[in-house]
Amino acid sequence: MESKKPGKKNQITVSVIKADVGGYVGHSSSHPDILERASQLMDHAATEGVVTDFRVTSVGDDLNLIMTHCRGTDSRVIHKLAWDVFMECTRLAKELKLYGAGQDMLADAFSGNVKGMGPGVAEMSFVERKSEPIIIFAADKCAPGAWNLPLFQMFGNPFNTIGLVIDPAMHEGFKFEVHDVHKGRDIFLSCPEDMYDLLVLIGSPENYIIKNVYRKTGEIAAASSTQKLALIAGRYVGKDDPVMIIRCQSGLPAVGEVLEPFAFPHLVSGWMRGSHYGPLMPVAQPDATPARFDGPPRVIALGFQINNGRLVGPRDMFADQSFDLARQHANEAADFLRRHGPFEPHRLGLKDMEYTTLPQVLEKLLGKGKK
Repeated sequence: MESKKPGKKNQITVSVIKADVGGYVGHSSSHPDILERASQLMDHAATEGVVTDFRVTSVGDDLNLIMTHCRGTDSRVIHKLAWDVFMECTRLAKELKLYGAGQDMLADAFSGNVKGMGPGVAEMSFVERKSEPIIIFAADKCAPGAWNLPLFQMFGNPFNTIGLVIDPAMHEGFKFEVHDVHKGRDIFLSCPEDMYDLLVLIGSPENYIIKNVYRKTGEIAAASSTQKLALIAGRYVGKDDPVMIIRCQSGLPAVGEVLEPFAFPHLVSGWMRGSHYGPLMPVAQPDATPARFDGPPRVIALGFQINNGRLVGPRDMFADQSFDLARQHANEAADFLRRHGPFEPHRLGLKDMEYTTLPQVLEKLLGKGKK
């Protein structure tokens, strides 16, 4: 077994790893037996000391593993644990004849790290503060660029986060690590001084994705999954359905400032067959079961207090009635977009449709053309 990575005193790691192991019914939800089996496997791992604590949850047809441990990010032990859980749940999903069983598992054997193998990963290591509130976000039927606008609002926009104006510990702003998904490089930009340059990039969420956010001191504040399945597989195998970890309070955005961006159900790519724009609807976890046109896209927010590496919670943050209007607006936007049918801008532009099933239709169609 891999030894624990050396690190700062009392440093812990939070890892959120997700995969679509099979949908019930269609792509709408996760089967109770899948969640139970994952919980059993994770409980055994906790008993063996592989992880300090864990929670198993789902959003739509995605299985999400939330783990705390002291092994650092990119730990072979933790990633192997997640891979084994997903593979066992895939086996059960096939036995239950669930839809799309194992569609995120793009390899037959584990190779040391689940990144690049299909599952989505968000991880961060930090020294636990006197009080350590975190929020885990998980979305379904959308791409990882869905986090760009909320992350900018949380850490870069004073109209959303008043702490940037009145909190001396936040007044200097934050540093953003932006991932270029096509060239595989990371670009670092600081706010407020590089705000306009940052917006040049993250305003194109299909190409540039906020990967991490740091305080100017270098302390991690936010981490998101940036894996794009189609780019990994070279073909359409389902949408990416990203996850994200946000630390809150005490020199970081308050819990309310972190949740506030989702009061606006902004448009994200994904929805039906990964080929449409739709509003990202904030919902309570039991309502994370997209049905209408396999959507609209959903996001859940689970709040925890971390106590010596233990997860106290979750609190279902979007269960609050203050998000009712956001859900209403999301349904109204869904109505408006659905009336476009197969026409843009509801359907993605051709460039973004490159990794869907549309190219197969175009190849057959354009082959019949004459000059």
